[in-house]
Amino acid sequence: MHAPAADRGADPQAAIAATDSSGAGRHVAAETLPPPEPALAPQTPAANQGPVQRTAPTGPIALPNLRSPLTPDLEQELAVALGDLSLDEMMAATAPTAAAPELEAEARLRGRVVSIHRDNVFLDLGSQRQGVLAMRVFVEPPQVGALLDVQIARFDPAEGLYEVVLPGGAVAVEDWSQVTEGMVVEARITGQNKGGLECEVNHLRGFIPASQCSLYRVEDLGQFVGQKLRAVVTEVNPDKHKLVLSPRAVLERDKAEAKTKLMAELEVGQTREGIVRSLQEFGAFVDLGGVDGLVHISQLSWDRVRHASEVLHLGQKIKVKVQKIDPATGKISLAFRDLADNPWAHAAGKYPPRSTVQGTVTRLMDFGAFVRLESGIEGLIHISELSHRRVFRAGDILQEGQQVEVLVLSVDATGQRISLSLKALEARPTTAAKPEDEAAEAEAPPPRRQHQGSLKGGIGGNSGGDKFGLKW
Repeated sequence: MHAPAADRGADPQAAIAATDSSGAGRHVAAETLPPPEPALAPQTPAANQGPVQRTAPTGPIALPNLRSPLTPDLEQELAVALGDLSLDEMMAATAPTAAAPELEAEARLRGRVVSIHRDNVFLDLGSQRQGVLAMRVFVEPPQVGALLDVQIARFDPAEGLYEVVLPGGAVAVEDWSQVTEGMVVEARITGQNKGGLECEVNHLRGFIPASQCSLYRVEDLGQFVGQKLRAVVTEVNPDKHKLVLSPRAVLERDKAEAKTKLMAELEVGQTREGIVRSLQEFGAFVDLGGVDGLVHISQLSWDRVRHASEVLHLGQKIKVKVQKIDPATGKISLAFRDLADNPWAHAAGKYPPRSTVQGTVTRLMDFGAFVRLESGIEGLIHISELSHRRVFRAGDILQEGQQVEVLVLSVDATGQRISLSLKALEARPTTAAKPEDEAAEAEAPPPRRQHQGSLKGGIGGNSGGDKFGLKW
């Protein structure tokens, strides 16, 4: 039998207890049923507070669609967060990486300028490594984000930074603890002595041996006093305050690098500008900017040259043509005369055979004489073309510097040869007998009488043995 609905709604526990007349039923109902929750009072906004914010949606929540584009607000926030990096680059930058190995001194790499603070330029060297470069090495301050080729000088563990310099630049040192062998420093030459040059690296005194001052032998060391030279530290002893430097090592390294670069660019037929460094009897050495080439004496001028100093002088800037390159030995053959007009190009038309020309005797040889017709063109008078009579020496007929008129016999412009003749313009001597020859003929003995008739003997006749009883 059920209780009325009004009773159930008014007192639920009483209705449940009425269904069981035993006390046990009432005990179970009292233990299993939770206590009635107090009625929640309606919340109204306080007088000093704003409207109540809704904390939970009233309707169903839609799942996000991965294919749907982002809203403009989210796109803007994402662009600000990423900056100039892509999402893949940002993920790679934040991913944990293994510790990069420490860079060695003199190593070269490329860094990006990340900031400039006072007199220092800070660079990102990659692999979470940073470097610092002095501002004074720049003529104009670099821009943030610019890429620079730098060279590692040393690592400062206290700051966690690499001190870098521009390739070939010098490292600034403050005390003996910062000086190590092999580093490049800037030395100011303060004086000279019998053995070399005295110098200062900041406030540290050093010495440069005479053999290490330059690539070539220097007679007057006084020309370096007051100059600043980049030098490699070859020996350092802080206890004895000994510092030995070598500018020559820097010059040799720079020359080797320039030579490697130049050899890759040189090609046969190129025209290059160089400086004359040495003059010899066999030619001249020209510095092309890190590598020397030889201009043979035959390639100095179209004229005959006895010494290179007749055409060039030391320190002269000239243009030369590359003739030959030997990659195995690094030797380069150059030509200086090829940049001037070749006089032999018009020699065949200017000196036709059987024409008469004027010239100057330049050399006398055993086989003839050379005659200079114009600048760069010489002809040869063979000894058989000097005179109609027998000539034993060219000097019996001609002298060096003598002006002569000769006849052109043949022209070989390709071989650069012209045959000349002196006797062709002279009259042939007569064949009349001389008085001396007639007197000598009168004193000569009479000719020997010749035998008349046939000769006796031979193997075809009788031997005469039969007179003695011989039968031959």
